[in-house]
Amino acid sequence: MTEATSCGGVVIFRGKILLLYKNYKNKYEGWVLPKGTVEEGEEYKETAIREVKEETGADASIISYVGKSSYSFNTPTDIVNKDVHWYLMMGESYYSKPQREEFFVDSGFYKYHEAYHLLKFPNEKQILEKAYNEYLDLKKSNLWGNKKYF
Repeated sequence: MTEATSCGGVVIFRGKILLLYKNYKNKYEGWVLPKGTVEEGEEYKETAIREVKEETGADASIISYVGKSSYSFNTPTDIVNKDVHWYLMMGESYYSKPQREEFFVDSGFYKYHEAYHLLKFPNEKQILEKAYNEYLDLKKSNLWGNKKYF
């Protein structure tokens, strides 16, 4: 059994959420949030920002830590237990370009209810819900987009 750690982001720009569509040899298809593996010597926040940039081309800054999701999957030789640390992030624009090398074939910003229904995995839906509620609270308090908040 192998332990793995990834970090990712719920990137929001003007109320819309950034998603990626993955199509790996037609075996794995679905909409996901951007995330990836922590590299040696890297802090979780750095991983989240780097992975969002690599997978989507989007520039985003971290607002807060949202929480952790965990899941397991099988490889031909092992079982991998993965923890993913998630951050609420503010995007700088609607720009996104899916990373083809990682089999992402589409990306875009979606309204909350669209994003929620598009997401493939229940644990990512839970993270989206938590992050979006925090975004709404910040917006209500006039703190979203306020540089003083950081």
